[in-house]
Amino acid sequence: MQFRLDDDQLAMRDAVRAFCADHFSLDDLAAREGKPTDAALWSALAELGVLGLLLDDAEPGSEAGSEAGSGLGLVEAAIAFEQLGAHLAGGPVLWSTLAAPFVDGATEGTVRVAGVTIDGSVAGSTTGPLVVEHGDECDVLLVAYDDRLEACPRAEVAGSVTGAPLDPLTPVAVLPDVPAGRVVGGAAEAGRLRLRGEVLSAAALVGVAQGALDVARDYALEREQFGVAIGSFQAVKHMLADMYVRVELARAAAYAAAAVATDPRAGDPQRAASAAKLLAGEAGIANGRAAVQVLGGMGFTWDMLPHYFLKRAWVLENQFGTASSHAARLGTAVGSEVAAS
Repeated sequence: MQFRLDDDQLAMRDAVRAFCADHFSLDDLAAREGKPTDAALWSALAELGVLGLLLDDAEPGSEAGSEAGSGLGLVEAAIAFEQLGAHLAGGPVLWSTLAAPFVDGATEGTVRVAGVTIDGSVAGSTTGPLVVEHGDECDVLLVAYDDRLEACPRAEVAGSVTGAPLDPLTPVAVLPDVPAGRVVGGAAEAGRLRLRGEVLSAAALVGVAQGALDVARDYALEREQFGVAIGSFQAVKHMLADMYVRVELARAAAYAAAAVATDPRAGDPQRAASAAKLLAGEAGIANGRAAVQVLGGMGFTWDMLPHYFLKRAWVLENQFGTASSHAARLGTAVGSEVAAS
């Protein structure tokens, strides 16, 4: 597959990058900890068109029509989410974007959607406590089972308590059990949402990995030791080179997964999505750790940026399948091919 971004996609990437630089500045991250995204900022995000990127690409018969969104598609959404990841954007952006075809108001930004995936098909207390990211600021909770999608209004989600988040920019609520909601999609829609979630979370992880690389590179060029920048030391050069390779490999896999999901004739969408999520998860976590190491003693403090990137990588790694689960899926697929040959 030969894949290049066209002029419109590059322009959209630059627009989202400029928006994130203005609205999700990395200079005031501490002020954003544990707080919901400002209503005006959320409206601006909707006006930019990010929340409606998947709307026109929905399955026929979806609840929310297609007239309100930009509907550019999954490739464009991946481009946007890479930039959102690099700037550690707040709020339930991923689930609101995924939910746009099924929940009225998500595209316009009047309804914020949080979501979870549940393996299996049974709702109720038998599944145990449920951790919901941005649960306290959402208007609707979208639950993706194996065989359906259910939407539950936030007012009907009773008994939640505040949980301890992995990422201070991603507050969580804990529900005593999985609520029962209104069915808004069947097995095909649930499968498609999960696939898109894997691709977009991988794209966001690529952005996180790139952000960690940028922080480490800038520090290595500025910090001097023995009269020279530490970036001139061979050990630091090797670390930065490894970070760069991880980013580029994960980026290629994420964009390829988005393209394959858009046109399955190019390959197996599930396999491409698993490869992207696996590589991007490894890149995000490894680059976050490497950034901490490049910054040395300062890198271990909460006043510096690396820990934010590392913690966001942990959060995204646990969305839509961990690296180990996707590695197992890929291994099963390869094993089936070998057995069939």
